[in-house]
Parts: sequence; C-alpha cells; structure tokens
Amino acid sequence: MALTDGYTKIGSGKIASVVTYLEMSHPPDGPEVTGKPEWSLEWQENPDPEWYRRLFRLVGQDWLWFSRLELDLEALALIIRDPRVEVFALKIGGIDKGLLEIDRREVPDVELAFIGLTPDAIGIGAGKFLLDQAVRLAWTPQPRRVLVHTCTLDHPRALPLYCSAGFVPYARAIEVADDPRLTGILPRTAAANVPVI
Repeated sequence: MALTDGYTKIGSGKIASVVTYLEMSHPPDGPEVTGKPEWSLEWQENPDPEWYRRLFRLVGQDWLWFSRLELDLEALALIIRDPRVEVFALKIGGIDKGLLEIDRREVPDVELAFIGLTPDAIGIGAGKFLLDQAVRLAWTPQPRRVLVHTCTLDHPRALPLYCSAGFVPYARAIEVADDPRLTGILPRTAAANVPVI
C-alpha cells in the first residue's frame, strides 16, 4: 500500500521510523580494516539465549531494538542456534562490546540481521572494524548479495557507515510498532532522544 503525500498521524503508544534497505552486490576489494590488538570477533557456536538477550539489550536499547526481546527464550534459541544463522561477539579486552548476527536462511542472499556496539564502544573505530569483518564473513561462501537495513531510530552514523562500506540503498519502508518502553520490554529511560507519547 502506497502512502499518500503529507503527514500520517501515529497513535499514542506507538513508535514509527523510516527503514532503509541496503544491498552489496560484490565483495569488498580494499584492504581489511585493522582492529586494535585487544579487539577480537568471536563466533558463538551454540549461543546462550540469555547471553544473547543481555548483549542485544546493551547494544540496542538506545536505538529501541526490541524484536528479539519480544521472543521467549525458546523461540529466540530456534533462531540463533539455527545452523544457517551465525552469531558473533565483538570483544574488547575480553568483554562483550558488540553483536553481529549473520542470517543465511534466505539464500542466495545473506543478511547482516543485527550489528552494533555497546554505547561505550562507539566512536573508537570499532564500528568500522566490526562492519568490515561482518561483510567479509557474509561473503563466504559467495552469496548473490549481502543485505542490511537501518532506520531513523538508529545511530545517525549507521547509514553513512554502511554506504561508505559499499552498501547501496534500494528500498524504504515505514515501520510502526508498539513503543517497547510502554510494553515493558525496554525501560522508560531508553532512547531519551525519542519522546514517549
């Protein structure tokens, strides 16, 4: 359904964002982004759903990530333990500071389903490192294309970072959902830049 021009009111208790879908049609040909010696990206062979949920919350709370938090632990485990889904933790000094989830369930496309850093890891170059590693992992083995999406609730540097890595926007959508701060999934203090209405 196409939206008409102008403004569309969003009801109380809802959040809305503009989602931008991006694609990469060929692997990166430049040099790898070098991380600091204390940075490591570690594959989680059999990720614990409670661990995943804690890290997901730490990474996504300021951007109102809620989709994985709506799932019970059993439903979450079915996704993150699927052999076609790969979960990684970015560790800085041995502490989890970033999350990467690569979804290979829709071949021939591969999606960077979730990628992000905890607030204290933003602004030190870890995002470029994590994204570069994510893209290189996603291209092994060779998919048709690698996908990612972001929205207007995300960090303002997310979209430019994806574009600088070689992703190209190809579609937009409006997402409307219940405000996770009002449903109790996230605390009322999350995403202070987005008013609760």
